[in-house]
Amino acid sequence: MDAITTLPVMSPAAGEIFLAVAAMALLMFGVFRGGKAQEATSWLAVAVLLIAGGLVLSHGGDTRPAFFGMFKVGAFAQFAKILILAGSILAIIMSRSTFRQDSFERFEYPVLIVLSTLGMLMMVSANDMIALYVGLETQSLALYVIASIRRDTLRSTEAGLKYFVLGALSSGMLLYGSSLVYGFAGTTEFETLARVFADLDGQQPAVGLIIGLVFVICGLAFKVSAVPFHMWTPDVYEGAPTPVTALFAVAPKVAALALFLRVLLEPFGALVGEWQQIIALIAVLSMALGAVGAIVQTNIKRLMAYSSIGHMGYALVGLAAANEAGVAGILVYLAIYLFMNVGTFACILAMRRQGRAVEGIHDLAGLSKTHPGMAAMIMIFMFSMAGIPPLAGFFGKWFVFMAAVNAGLIALAILGVVASVIGAFYYLRIVKIMYFDEAEEPLDAAIPGDLKIIMTVMAAVTLLFFIVPAPLVSSAKAAASALFAG
Repeated sequence: MDAITTLPVMSPAAGEIFLAVAAMALLMFGVFRGGKAQEATSWLAVAVLLIAGGLVLSHGGDTRPAFFGMFKVGAFAQFAKILILAGSILAIIMSRSTFRQDSFERFEYPVLIVLSTLGMLMMVSANDMIALYVGLETQSLALYVIASIRRDTLRSTEAGLKYFVLGALSSGMLLYGSSLVYGFAGTTEFETLARVFADLDGQQPAVGLIIGLVFVICGLAFKVSAVPFHMWTPDVYEGAPTPVTALFAVAPKVAALALFLRVLLEPFGALVGEWQQIIALIAVLSMALGAVGAIVQTNIKRLMAYSSIGHMGYALVGLAAANEAGVAGILVYLAIYLFMNVGTFACILAMRRQGRAVEGIHDLAGLSKTHPGMAAMIMIFMFSMAGIPPLAGFFGKWFVFMAAVNAGLIALAILGVVASVIGAFYYLRIVKIMYFDEAEEPLDAAIPGDLKIIMTVMAAVTLLFFIVPAPLVSSAKAAASALFAG
């Protein structure tokens, strides 16, 4: 009887438990099915992720702990998890036609995405430094394998190796920082850490504690590819198969940024004076590199890597604001970022010439004449990423910049606007190449139906977001309030 009473509460983690069991079942299904099992496994993985989404929504956004307080759900976690699941589902669907055209059948691919998604959901709900690390590594280990899943190509294996080595370094920094925090605070639980720091009553925290916090920030900054921990991003984006890059650009970024918010605003919320300047500096450097680094790129996947670095810098402006408006702005930004990136990568996946995938920016030359619909959608995504109103990307930047202004970080907001203007150059350059350059050889006319549907839906949302922004904005505000309410 005593053993029964000491069992942890597990119902808030129903979605994660289901994903873990389903991933094992999918793996066994693929092994025993044999042959070309990827198609069936992909659709089963999509169904599994949809069911997990239903389980995530089933708790209604109420704040509830599980596993003796090491895991916590609430409106904030729910919002981020739905974005993560949506990104993973779309990544699986987009990969089907590409892998089929390349005669690449690996049933392990959707299974690994399910496992990495499990880690992402655990990250968002982690309520303890140990649980945080478990979730982070569950995500990362699966992503290392996914990056190098094309074992027969040098670029893919190189991308996986670089990601693994640098990821191990960042994990070591995170663990070292967590151990220092534990050594000086005596706990790894988020709520207890928050109480310990709140009880300082204006006293200066120990130097060792600040050093630990800096190492934790460094480890998390790697996961969102923020400068100066961005070095892996361009090489991995270029080397990994394009469907994998599409996944990397969306779901892991949402999970890592949500984790960043939770770690700094919950356990370390009382130390905002110690970490705010660090986040502001990282944001400025990321925006600057994202704006300048992409200008000289000729590979569109590398360009999207630098674009991703810049967008994470814009999002970190909201974190530097350290207020509810900033968190709500980040959540709106992440949702819009998902729409823009999924749509853009659907277009990139459709770039084929004589059945072979092409990645050069100049391969888009003359696209407006051969594929006018696709060119129009890429133009929508590029204008949105540049922040041109009234497209969705403008509103994402508007929310985070206004949060910074309201927090008194006017210089940071101005630098963000300047970086956005500079970055608009390489987005507009793509539009110029599509509409004004002549194609030496046009892209293939046939575009898979699933990619057509995804890019059309994403373009419509990006273009028409300003008509009905209220549902997304109100949900983001409710999630931000839940985060600050604890």
